[in-house]
Amino acid sequence: MSNTEADPAELLCSERPGEGVTVLTPRDVPLGGPRAIRVRRTLPQRQRSLIGAWCFADHYGPQDVSASGGMDVAPHPHTGLQTASWLFSGEIEHRDSIGTHAMVRPGELNLMTAGHGIAHSEVSTPDTATLHGVQLWIALPDEHRDTTRDFRHYAPPLLDLPGATARVFLGSLAGTTSPVPAFTPLLGAELTVETGATLALDVDPAFEHGVLQDIGSVTVAGVALDTGELAYLAPGAARLELANPGTEPARVLLLGGTPFTEELVMWWNFVGRSHDDIAEYREAWQAQADRFGRVEGYQGGTAWLPAPTLPQVRIKPRRNPS
Repeated sequence: MSNTEADPAELLCSERPGEGVTVLTPRDVPLGGPRAIRVRRTLPQRQRSLIGAWCFADHYGPQDVSASGGMDVAPHPHTGLQTASWLFSGEIEHRDSIGTHAMVRPGELNLMTAGHGIAHSEVSTPDTATLHGVQLWIALPDEHRDTTRDFRHYAPPLLDLPGATARVFLGSLAGTTSPVPAFTPLLGAELTVETGATLALDVDPAFEHGVLQDIGSVTVAGVALDTGELAYLAPGAARLELANPGTEPARVLLLGGTPFTEELVMWWNFVGRSHDDIAEYREAWQAQADRFGRVEGYQGGTAWLPAPTLPQVRIKPRRNPS
């Protein structure tokens, strides 16, 4: 998806009673394009820009799009990152400048590597009445941020756990490992916890973790989350406990990774290391340079999505608290 915020507002962050759980509260953001939808944005923010290399999280829906026509995001660029698309309901058509034409479907990972530069479009299919999912970005480390474009699709099997189910789409959890390669140690999984159940997971103590609440009621280390909130846990713990005190199944996304220590400059759809990087990327996109390639087959009303105007001040790097 395209990030429409050139100058984002700050999000709220709070410590709640529990074993070192910090709760990140999202804000409402309109996703651009002729048929904008609302998303709940949890990352980035001043208090926490990343969880591992996960640097961006938009959670949206369930939203009835039968009248509006759904999502229509014209071709737009990315650099220095990977996009991870994960749906709970609906279907989105993906086209990119590698020549990929793929569908994003519930329970299936579409992972696109921008590297040096890529362009893509996203349009919900005509039969989609409800859109519900998460769009995630992964920052590429400096040694790989100019890597070649790539696209991977993976449908992880449903894993039965005591009182829960899981789909592990990146990394390793509960004895299963995704075959999708990553540039830094990462974890990404969908977990559904049954009513009244408690799930204790062995996790890598070198990882920091985030639990994004989707539906139902869930507590993380005893801390209750509201819909769209993200619980952050620092490295050190070898076990993660989720509980469902509600009357219906609870679903979350579990994200993790080793702390990403490089400073990043993030603006619009670009990830770089300096203001000058971003200005270079923007200029290349506005000139429709070969750096990003061409998206073929997009049938929307706008041939490509122009970049916003750069701010008058130099864009500063984002870093996590030490």
